Amino acid sequence: MDENAPGFGNHLLVALPSLHDPNFERSVTLICQHDGDGAMGVVVNRPSEYTVGDVLQQMGIDSDDEKLQSRIVLAGGPVHPERGFVLHDGQRTWDSSLEVGDGLYLTTSRDVLEAMARGEGPAQAVVALGCAGWGAGQLEQELVDDSWLMVPSRNELLFDLPLPQRWQAAAAGIGVDLVNYAGHSGHA
Repeated sequence: MDENAPGFGNHLLVALPSLHDPNFERSVTLICQHDGDGAMGVVVNRPSEYTVGDVLQQMGIDSDDEKLQSRIVLAGGPVHPERGFVLHDGQRTWDSSLEVGDGLYLTTSRDVLEAMARGEGPAQAVVALGCAGWGAGQLEQELVDDSWLMVPSRNELLFDLPLPQRWQAAAAGIGVDLVNYAGHSGHA
């Protein structure tokens, strides 16, 4: 990848029906960082078996917010499944935040969860365990191989839409109907 070329950050990768990797089948992944060394993202449509309350308890953080505690944690990907990632909006940056796009951040530090537990966190946030990673040139090759559809990210998809609707809705954002998509690729 050209050092000066824009990366794929703040875009969604939508798994095409031809992608049969169990880690990514029917997934929607937000690309958080992309450069010449590779890419990192978080799957945003897969529930884990955990709630935010489970994560807070594991970290020794108290919260009386039952709505927060009952939120489902996402299965963010197969890399570092023990590590928490908070995707959120807001003006404030936390100890370890990466700006994904305009007003959209990925934070890995404990302070954002502590603030959420106190009711002082970002207005919109999702918690994920694990992430997805690609080595240098790997994501570009997977795009050439028709494994993914790339679409612009939309906050309403990330924060508001129910998880089961995100895969089809992400593709529909650029006019693609995945239900009727021919699940094959070919090269002329």
